[in-house]
Amino acid sequence: MNPSTNRISGLLRGGVVALTALTAAIHLWLSLGFLDSGGLIFVLNGLGYLALLFLFSAPLASLTPYRAAVRWALIAYTAVTVIAWLLIGTRSPLAYVDKVAEGVLIVLLWLDAQQQ
Repeated sequence: MNPSTNRISGLLRGGVVALTALTAAIHLWLSLGFLDSGGLIFVLNGLGYLALLFLFSAPLASLTPYRAAVRWALIAYTAVTVIAWLLIGTRSPLAYVDKVAEGVLIVLLWLDAQQQ
């Protein structure tokens, strides 16, 4: 890879890490407000994002062969989250911010796949 490709790849991955951490934090924060009425789904969703983020970005050689599969799993996971919100989610300003973040996350992951 040439230096400009490395820089673009680094920016894409940095964006993926930041947006995945953001949406995980939002879901975990939302779980606190809904503990008595289904907050567990927010906890599980946030933890799922964190687990996939670890698998995607941890600097472990043993994970390298699985990065492409993890990338596509994270795209699918994010898409399912957006679809579930469209079907049953609450429309709030924070939800819209999160959905924009998730939409951009999907785009960045797809662009990262094109770089590979």
